[in-house]
Amino acid sequence: MARKSERDLFSAAREERAPLDRPLAVRMRPRSLDDFVGQQDILGPGKLLRRAIETDRLFSSILLWGPPGTGKTTLAMVIANATQSHFVTLNAVMAGVADIRKVVAEARDLRNLYNRRTILLVDEIHRFNKAQQDALLPHVEDGTIILIGSTTENPQLEVIGPLLSRARLFRLHPLSPDDILSLLQRALADPERGYGERRIDITEDALAHLAAIAGGDARTALNALELAVESTPPDEQGVVHIDLDVAQESIQRRVVRYDKGGDEHYDTISAFIKSVRGSDPDAALYWLAKMLLAGEDPEFIMRRLLILAGEDIGLADPQGIVVAAACAQALQYVGLPEAKFHLAMATVYLATAPKSNSTTQYFAAEALIQQEGAGPVPMHLRDASYKGAARLGHGQGYQYPHSFPGHHVQQQYLPDSVADRRFYEPSEEGYEAEVAERLRAWRTGTSGEAASPPKDQKKK
Repeated sequence: MARKSERDLFSAAREERAPLDRPLAVRMRPRSLDDFVGQQDILGPGKLLRRAIETDRLFSSILLWGPPGTGKTTLAMVIANATQSHFVTLNAVMAGVADIRKVVAEARDLRNLYNRRTILLVDEIHRFNKAQQDALLPHVEDGTIILIGSTTENPQLEVIGPLLSRARLFRLHPLSPDDILSLLQRALADPERGYGERRIDITEDALAHLAAIAGGDARTALNALELAVESTPPDEQGVVHIDLDVAQESIQRRVVRYDKGGDEHYDTISAFIKSVRGSDPDAALYWLAKMLLAGEDPEFIMRRLLILAGEDIGLADPQGIVVAAACAQALQYVGLPEAKFHLAMATVYLATAPKSNSTTQYFAAEALIQQEGAGPVPMHLRDASYKGAARLGHGQGYQYPHSFPGHHVQQQYLPDSVADRRFYEPSEEGYEAEVAERLRAWRTGTSGEAASPPKDQKKK
């Protein structure tokens, strides 16, 4: 039986050779759990996944979810080096159903003939469409293959439910600057795979900059170190000097990690809206900048601000919706980049405005009608303008508010079945505090209106 694909890219022998023409990030990949940096919440001493790898008892499928450079492929390589199982890799970008069937056929033969398990790594599993994921499902379910799926996208959105329910999900997080720093120092000291045999003088602030600006991505940091070393000529003594200026030039500006249709999109807009709602203009501007730098649709951002102006500010500051609507119109007129001023203006105004979510009380009225049905319109509120309406009693007893002091008179406006219900309760914030005081006077009858209607009361 052909075993050409076994361990494939993760062959321990090939990793040990680690030819120097391969990128530094590839050469420095850890070969064992002891070399692995970060992710202690899932790989720390005594953790389930660590025990399963160390004892070669990975009996259930797993999904590794995390941003680029956090160790998903490296962890799969560690598993490949540690297991005695048949290890196969597929890249979801290039593989199809035929490749899956071939792997399954080999796995079935190995299990039946030699009682040997097969572990299949599907890199970028979110790239598999539903049909391709369906092709994996029965073989994962009956244990023919143990699946390791790696993805940068949220599996809850990208992996079909039946497959997701049959796998254990492990989330990998961006590495800390200290983790990145230890990887850089390891690469500088390693004489076989790194730069241990070369004379490199790198300043502490240069290393700290590479670790901080990498954004938790080990690959980015190692690539930047490699560029700095390989592009800097040595001095007369053969020493390569790397200072902060070289480090900054090597890593340039970090590309904002952002997937418009996935996890980062939803998480960032959530952080933005919650910062505005929480009255933190600094955080709100930070998340706004991240979205705009990443190419987010500015109209999407503005729509969310318009919603927030009604939902979270409302009558506490009626100018909130006015400012947001004006900025939305300005965005249409001028577009980016100039409209960044208007997006920032709307963001800061709404973040610093008094807050009230009293408009959400509309949904209590909506829910009541959905549950109990809408009550009939009281007779005195019905339209009396058409012929014959008066004979039906429409409008009889209606009191015209403008005929009373304060332009207000107490009368029933709700159906009899819900006459005592209160749906709107104003907050005590901003302008709505005035509304609250006025409404209290109207509801308690202390606004000073006459006890009985004047003689010239209009009837409608």
